[in-house]
Amino acid sequence: MQNASANALVPREAARSAPMADIQKIAQHMARLNVAAVPRNYELFHEAIVGLNAGLAQDIAALGSQPQQPMLDELGLKYRLVGHCGLAGETSRNEASRMLRDVAERLAEGLKHRSAFARACGTILKSVSGHDDQSLAAFLSEVDYLTASLSTVLAVEMEIGAKLQDDIKTLETLERGISAMQSAAIADRITGLPNRIALNRTITDLYKREEGAAGSALIMVDIDNFTNLNDKYGTQAGNKLLKKLAGLFSKSIKKNDFVARTEADEFALLFSNVGMQDAMTIAERLRASVEDNLVFATSDKADPGRLTISIGVALSTDAATPGQLQANARVALLAAQSNPRLPVQAFGR
Repeated sequence: MQNASANALVPREAARSAPMADIQKIAQHMARLNVAAVPRNYELFHEAIVGLNAGLAQDIAALGSQPQQPMLDELGLKYRLVGHCGLAGETSRNEASRMLRDVAERLAEGLKHRSAFARACGTILKSVSGHDDQSLAAFLSEVDYLTASLSTVLAVEMEIGAKLQDDIKTLETLERGISAMQSAAIADRITGLPNRIALNRTITDLYKREEGAAGSALIMVDIDNFTNLNDKYGTQAGNKLLKKLAGLFSKSIKKNDFVARTEADEFALLFSNVGMQDAMTIAERLRASVEDNLVFATSDKADPGRLTISIGVALSTDAATPGQLQANARVALLAAQSNPRLPVQAFGR
């Protein structure tokens, strides 16, 4: 078991440079395609380039050299990216507001007709009560006018009622869509596991508990050489491996534990009521389980197709904030990645 807090300077520097290289690559690609430098577009191209989403990359390429923003937004919604889910939510809210304004205008119009009918009733009542000698023809004429006015009121109210029914159905559809988008925003599209946003929320909730966050362990897992696996065997094979890993990790947690896929090649598991010794035992068990069970088909006889992982472990007792807990686990993971002979490492131990 190795102290991962003091000797991880080089891995941390590497970690800083790698994201910067990714950002530069994304920015250059967007510039070549004349794509607007807005956050949701960065997210779209990050998923395609860094996230190794071959389907999205092909769809972007199919749009040509100067893709229009609405087309890019459609792709973001198709692949349920977080920034675009928010955009869909905003569009739905705007549509709901427009519908409510329309309903208010229709109701105001209906009230005008009701008021006009009430005034007509009052006028005719005064006319009838003030003229005892009024002819039957004149009386019938006023009744016909009232009948016509009432028919108009009823027709308008029926129209409003029918429109309200349609609007209610539309609002229910919008609500379901927003709910689905919100769910999609915290779920990984490939594995179905919670994503980084969900992990952040879970850890934040952990630190908000009355009893505090003590007694929890965050385990970060990185698939070794995942980019090379994707390049060699294709993204379909890579996605199958991710799903198998997700299934294996899901079976490894208990009811009050949590597992998420946080990056293209990275998972995180949050265990409650464990100390460092238990957490390290769990991590070693996860590593052995992956290496023993996840073997993929390969035509290269020299390559057994065995998957390996690196793991970093951190305790909530060593972190005052959710961000610090994740940073500590990251330091431990980087130390493990830099030393294949010690693929499981703990922060501060």
